[in-house]
Amino acid sequence: MFGYVRPAAGRLDEADKRRFGAAYCGLCRTLGDRYGLAARFILNYDFTFLAILLWPEGGEEEARRRPCIAHPVRGRASFPGNDALSLAADQSVILAWWQIQDALADPGGGKGKYRAAAAALGSAYRRARELRPSFDRAARTHLERLRALERAGCPSLDEPADAFARLLAGAAEEVGDPVKRRVLEQLLYHLGRWVYLVDAADDLAEDFAAGSYNPLLCRFALESGVLTEEAREALSVSLDHSIRLMGAAFELWDFGRWSPILRATIYEGLFRVGAAVLEGTFQADDAAFRIAGRNKEHL
Repeated sequence: MFGYVRPAAGRLDEADKRRFGAAYCGLCRTLGDRYGLAARFILNYDFTFLAILLWPEGGEEEARRRPCIAHPVRGRASFPGNDALSLAADQSVILAWWQIQDALADPGGGKGKYRAAAAALGSAYRRARELRPSFDRAARTHLERLRALERAGCPSLDEPADAFARLLAGAAEEVGDPVKRRVLEQLLYHLGRWVYLVDAADDLAEDFAAGSYNPLLCRFALESGVLTEEAREALSVSLDHSIRLMGAAFELWDFGRWSPILRATIYEGLFRVGAAVLEGTFQADDAAFRIAGRNKEHL
């Protein structure tokens, strides 16, 4: 995914910051244990948010401070592996792989880093595909639909956003409890829609310069890589609506000790990131948006 989904740090107490950091590091370790060092470089806040949503009830074990390649001396608090971290790691590899393939399928140059990423992640993807074949098939199907819409120059915001939203909603398919599964499907669907549109806004100037498809360019008939005031307002309303629908789904389930972190993400973090993207001030490594140490996102 893209690294946009993070809690508002100012809304978390120290215990919740440590818990989020331990989940982040736990997912990093799980990626490394299951798929090797290269897979650790796909880690970002979005995948950590997914792991937290998938966390089993009563499954939170006390975090331990352990050294690693990034923190070899003092180490960092890290949750030990569990089913949620394993599932999130597997789905993260599949999502990252298809994100790379989507970038390689785009017209234009500058694909060297994506070819290198595909080579580094190839064996990890093949193993993840074997472990989660249903999710892999769904991801491929929805991204093929998304590519078809992009090739056709689809002028709608909703159609391509729906394809990506359905892809992300599929991450809930292995949740055992049917009520929680339904809650997560709705929450992840609206998160996927929000992520797709925020990413489109973030990439707008670059896509305009490259002549690449961007739903905002088509929908608002933009003559430059900058949103007009009218287009910015319309997009802001749409993004905020998706967040409110996420919130409505979130309130249907008790996420226990993870609730403050999820609440700080849904009710403030996403609004802040969306506003920064629309203002052109968002940077993934900005300290104002950083929670769990250095963001390792490289793809």
